[in-house]
Amino acid sequence: MGKLPERITNLSATKLALLVQQMRAKTDSIELLNAEPIAIIGMGCRFPGGSDNPEAFWKNLRNGVDAISEIPSDRWDVNAYYDPNPDTPGKMYSRHGGFVGQIDQFEPEFFGISPREAQSLDPQQRLMLEVTWEALENAGVPLNQLQRSKTGVFVGITTTDYLQLQTSLADDQLIDAYTNSGGAINFAAGRLSYFLGLQGPSLAVETACSSSLVAVHLACQSLRHQESELAIVGGVNLIVIPEMNVRLCKAKMIAMDGRCKTFDSAADGFGRSEGCGVLVLKRLSQALADGNNIVALIRGSAVNQDGASSGLTVPNGLAQQAVVRQALANAGLEPHQVSYIETHGTGTSLGDPIEVNALGAVFGKEKTADQPLMLGSVKTNIGHTEAAAGIAGIIKVALALQHQEIPPHLHFQTPNPHIAWENLPVTVPTQLTPWLPHQQRRIAGVSSFGASGTNAHVILEEAPITHRGEELKIERPLHLLTLSAKQPNTLKELAQRYINYLSSHPETPLGDITHTSQIGRTHFHHRLAVIASDHQQMQQQLQAYLDESEVIGIHQGHSSQKTRKIAFLFTGQGSQYHHMGRQ
Repeated sequence: MGKLPERITNLSATKLALLVQQMRAKTDSIELLNAEPIAIIGMGCRFPGGSDNPEAFWKNLRNGVDAISEIPSDRWDVNAYYDPNPDTPGKMYSRHGGFVGQIDQFEPEFFGISPREAQSLDPQQRLMLEVTWEALENAGVPLNQLQRSKTGVFVGITTTDYLQLQTSLADDQLIDAYTNSGGAINFAAGRLSYFLGLQGPSLAVETACSSSLVAVHLACQSLRHQESELAIVGGVNLIVIPEMNVRLCKAKMIAMDGRCKTFDSAADGFGRSEGCGVLVLKRLSQALADGNNIVALIRGSAVNQDGASSGLTVPNGLAQQAVVRQALANAGLEPHQVSYIETHGTGTSLGDPIEVNALGAVFGKEKTADQPLMLGSVKTNIGHTEAAAGIAGIIKVALALQHQEIPPHLHFQTPNPHIAWENLPVTVPTQLTPWLPHQQRRIAGVSSFGASGTNAHVILEEAPITHRGEELKIERPLHLLTLSAKQPNTLKELAQRYINYLSSHPETPLGDITHTSQIGRTHFHHRLAVIASDHQQMQQQLQAYLDESEVIGIHQGHSSQKTRKIAFLFTGQGSQYHHMGRQ
């Protein structure tokens, strides 16, 4: 063959160089996307001790509240199942745990569910619906922004107590068309997507105690791969029947007093607990572009498995080290940059030493006695919420980052002698502790390890400081608050909640509150508009509405569900002219 013309050779080399450049740019873009932080823009929760929202949860954490109580009578007769002898068949040796209230209370019509279907609906699904709605309101995301969107739903859920309860009654009348969708755990995610009209991925995650933290990992992956534009991720656990308590007592896994005495020499097992937590997540770049309020950032996460250990339910310290190291690598961070770990910390004599020693292997060389790694566990406050444990830990850390304080770790009197404390630069804060930044950033890790061996670790960082809208802020003489509800009584309850909020948050700009009420809420048919100049007058106006007083600046009404059309009527009388209706 003859030699190719030099012009053609040069042209091919140019094209090849351009192709290589394009491939490198694409690879760099993918790497940047995979490393992009994920913003937490909204949170909702229900945890023991009256922690019915993040603010109440933080108050309990900050004050060191022990939320463990005796098993309530609306679950089962504790006396019928209690026996202090662990070997008594069919009995449990603990009378305590962590419980949320009013799980039998539900407003099905709000979620488009008939009262008949609601009877077959697992209260875990009910709780997920309610807390997700609250999390979306916390994020300022109205329903009209979600319908037909690429919003993913990821739910950590394990137990099917309610379905087992129905089955145990042996009443064929209880089995109907709604039994399957009401009791199967996959519907906890699918029902959310259906109700909100979402078209992103939707899945339930079941890896025992690590379920909700694994769900967070999967949600972040979905966002980074642009499979989802927004993600709703949560975990839920309710204790409705006594059978699981009995089984765990037979395995000697439950603490006698129902409390997680994490890291303490008195650790004798965990206390079963229940609750629900939900996060609303978005890629940081998108959250900043959309002007969302950012609570905290998820920098990286990882999931692995124990594999072969000394027992099926025995933790593997090497696997725990590996998952923490991988999460750090995925976050692009070094061990010395992390100042706090929210541990799995269930309070077992075997698990606690394995976990602390694994953390010592990862962080020990990077920490010093004067700048130790702080360790804590939310389970000492609320017990082990099982499938919701990981999300409870994340919400605790996000709140701690926001308030720049580490809540006290409870029930830590005598350090566990099986942990080599003298060789580990770690500390367990038992008092409310200021969280001082390391290298100007507060960074924490959250661990969750499943009983069947699936481990997860998530790295969080405090939210970036933004100055959005400061130059546009204008002091208005009057502000318009818009409230709405599906029922008149609910509208009154909402008005009362706003009175309480305005009273307890005088530092929050009224313009921010009213702006969110207008564009960050779904608007229903029963509506109220209130005009006021400041917090105090807004409270007075709302109280006047509740008292049914006639005051200027209060407007109440009901919008029609039907879309109204404009019509022109020409009667044939009076002045007409050609084409008069055209414009």
